[in-house]
Amino acid sequence: MADLKEQRICIMICFLLRKTAAENVTMLREAFKEEALNQARVYEWFSRFKLGDMSLEDQPRSGRPSTSRTYENI
Repeated sequence: MADLKEQRICIMICFLLRKTAAENVTMLREAFKEEALNQARVYEWFSRFKLGDMSLEDQPRSGRPSTSRTYENI
């Protein structure tokens, strides 16, 4: 499986080269085949970069963590 961070780096590079999000979707599909991020995610990352957020990490989310099940709380 392709690393999501690798794809995010590719998206950032295309953004910095002034490629459109649509062009990037096409290139990612060609490079990563069925493992490519979907169109909505590519546009989401382009929007973040346009707003000046150049971080490649996910934003923190509220809610219960995925590792909420431990021996202590069972």
